[in-house]
Amino acid sequence: MAWHMPAETAPHDRTWMAFPAEGPTLGETAAEREEGYVTWTAVAHAVAEFEPVTMIVDPAEITRARRMLGSGSGIDIVEAPVDEFWMRDSGPTFVIDDHRPGVLGAVDWIFNGWGAPAWAQWQKAAQHARIIAGAVGAELVSSTLVNEGGGIHVDGEGTVLLTDTVQLDPRRNPFADRQRVEAEMARTIGATKAVWLPRGLTRDYDDFGTNGHVDIVATLVSPGRLLLHDQQNPDHPDHAVTRELRAHLAQQTDAAGRRFEIIDLPAPATLRDEEGFVDWSYVNHLVTNDGVVACGFGDEHADATAREILADAYPGRRVVTVDARPLFDRGGGIHCITQQQPSVAVHS
Repeated sequence: MAWHMPAETAPHDRTWMAFPAEGPTLGETAAEREEGYVTWTAVAHAVAEFEPVTMIVDPAEITRARRMLGSGSGIDIVEAPVDEFWMRDSGPTFVIDDHRPGVLGAVDWIFNGWGAPAWAQWQKAAQHARIIAGAVGAELVSSTLVNEGGGIHVDGEGTVLLTDTVQLDPRRNPFADRQRVEAEMARTIGATKAVWLPRGLTRDYDDFGTNGHVDIVATLVSPGRLLLHDQQNPDHPDHAVTRELRAHLAQQTDAAGRRFEIIDLPAPATLRDEEGFVDWSYVNHLVTNDGVVACGFGDEHADATAREILADAYPGRRVVTVDARPLFDRGGGIHCITQQQPSVAVHS
C-alpha cells in the first residue's frame, strides 16, 4: 500500500461535518447555543452549493438538524453520538492509493480533545473516524499518533506543514520527536517532506485553543505556493509572530526542493474581543469543487480583499463568504468544522 493525501484542490465526493451538540463548546445560554446551530448550518448550506455534504448528527439533535438543514438541500444525515463537532479534527483524514484505483483510505488519528484539557468532551467524537470510514467503505488506516486534521496541510505531492507545538505537544505525544512524527506522516498520508512551523497564532495558546494548528496560519494553495496569515497591525502580538513565520518559511523547501512563493493574506482590522487578542484568519477557508468557502468577519474591506486574494490563488473557483465570528468565538473556523472526502479514480 502507498497511501497519500490529495491536495484539498483535488476533486471531492463530498464534505463531512458534525452538527453541534449541547456542551461547553456550543454555549451556556440559549442565545449562544442558537448562534452555534445557525452558523454551522450556514456553513453547510454554503458548502452544499458546490458539493454534497454529509452531517453526523447526535440522536438528540436529529429533529433540529432536519428542520434547519432542510430537505433537498444536498445535505445528508448520518446519526451517531456527538460531543465535539470540529470534524476537521475528530474525523478521518482521507487518503488514496494510486496503486489500487478506486480504493479510499481513512486515517484514524488518536483524538484527545487537543491535548486533553479539563473542559473538553471528546470520547464520542474520537469514534467519528471509524464511523465515517465504515459509512463510506473506506479502509481504516489506524494511527497511534495524537493528531488532528487542522494540524496538517499538504500539497498532494509529498509536502506536509506541521507545528512543533502540536505534534510534539507533550499533552498529545509525550514520547514523540520529529523523526517519529515524520515517519508516521510518511506511512499514513504519504508525506516525504515535513515543513515544521515553530508555533501558531497567539490566541491559539489559550485554554480553548489548539496549541498552534497550522490551518489558521498557512496553507499550500498549490505546489510551491503558500498562503500566510498576515497581521499587519504592530499593536497585535501576531504582527511579530507572522513576520517570524514568514522569515522561517522563506528559508524552507517543499518535497520537490522548491522555495515557497509566499502570498500574504491580511487579517481583518479588529484586534480584540472580550477575551483578548483575536486570531481571526482568512487562511481557515475550505476549498470545494469549483468554489472556496471563506471566513467573513464583518469587515467589508478586509473580507473583500480576502475574496480577491483567494480567487487569484484558486483560479476558476467562486469564492463565497460566511460570517465566521461565532466559529472563532468557539475556537476555530470554517476549515476546522469541515473535512473533504476526495474522489477516487476507478479505471476499467
